[in-house]
Amino acid sequence: MEPAIIILLGSFFLLIFLNVPIAFAMGISSVLTSYYLDIQLIMVFQRMISGLRTFTFLAVPFFILVGLIMGNSGISEKIIKFASLFIGRIKGGLAMVNVLASMLFGGISGSSSADVSSIGALLIPLMQEEGYDDDFSVAVTTTSSVQGVIIPPSQNIIYYSLAAGGLSVGRLFIAGYIPGITLGIFLMVLCYILARKRDYPTGETIALKEVPKVVFDSFLGLFTIIIIIGGIVAGVFTATESAAVAVVYVLFLSLFVYKSLTIKDIIKIFNQSIGTLSMIIAIISTSSAFAWLLAYLNIPQLLLNSLLGITENRIILLLLINVILLFLGMIMDMGIIILLITPILLPIVVQLGMNPIQFGIMMMLNLGIGLNTPPVGTSLYIGCAIAGIKIEETLKILVPFYIVMGAVLLLTTFWPEFTLYLPDLIF
Repeated sequence: MEPAIIILLGSFFLLIFLNVPIAFAMGISSVLTSYYLDIQLIMVFQRMISGLRTFTFLAVPFFILVGLIMGNSGISEKIIKFASLFIGRIKGGLAMVNVLASMLFGGISGSSSADVSSIGALLIPLMQEEGYDDDFSVAVTTTSSVQGVIIPPSQNIIYYSLAAGGLSVGRLFIAGYIPGITLGIFLMVLCYILARKRDYPTGETIALKEVPKVVFDSFLGLFTIIIIIGGIVAGVFTATESAAVAVVYVLFLSLFVYKSLTIKDIIKIFNQSIGTLSMIIAIISTSSAFAWLLAYLNIPQLLLNSLLGITENRIILLLLINVILLFLGMIMDMGIIILLITPILLPIVVQLGMNPIQFGIMMMLNLGIGLNTPPVGTSLYIGCAIAGIKIEETLKILVPFYIVMGAVLLLTTFWPEFTLYLPDLIF
């Protein structure tokens, strides 16, 4: 192996092991490698800045704000009520309401963790009170939150667009709908089967006189999705512009219609978003320099040659890439993996004949499953903390949920039309 590759990857993993923040680890390893290769450091810093000099990146802070405002304005409660209108009366209805609410709220928050934190905080205790087992309540809530990372709008899809060299955010957004909705349907079927097997109760029945208010309240919140996706598809907005308009809309909704937030609350949310955004800026800038050096050292081609040394079978190679992504998703933060791994794996899957849009959704789904898998499993940890149980208590019940998510992942990997049909039809 070339010494420069050893310096780049060796110093990076050493710094991670020493608990150095990942943005600093990527920056330091990039500087050390450039110094060894006699590349002027100004080029490294130019790469860092160029990673941020894109109009698409401006969508990130706006989507973060939309998710935070909606998550703190009580919209999740209204969406749960709305979901109950359709499937609340079925056996195990509350579990299916959980899945449907995650599908709807995930399309607003775009975050698996936000989904679990908000909807889980309401529904996990409620499911426990209704007689659902603790492990089942956690499993339903956390696995259904995976829909949030593939159903738009999703910040992680924007990260992928940036890391992939500026792929169409609109196409990526639309490509996530069929896999996301399919996952939701599969999970609801599984919930129904397990509810009958475990004799769980039927869900809440909403009085007829309450229906208009429930529909009106939830529609105002869900209209955010229409603004974002409808604006992009109709060509009215770019992804960045739609996110900015959505921020104005949800601010108006929270302050003057729902009146669920005050100016003081909004200031706190803006302060919270600044902390999140500053971390993201650091990671995106240093990952741009790191990814440039990965390409400069021809690491993607070396990895492809290594994989081809194992097998030349396309199906097995794609399965191996899935395993790599699943493993990384278990141990690292999702956004970091996207920015770090996309420049390495994207050239490989393209050579294997996979469309970059399809690979993006495959990656999101892989990493979403990782959020529900120990040893890190951020979403799983949040769910277990809300339920007051240990992760080990959920592992047995999670098996059928992993099988369902795995089935959707295989469809995404090996059936291109599963992700590409809608964007090709619309665009």
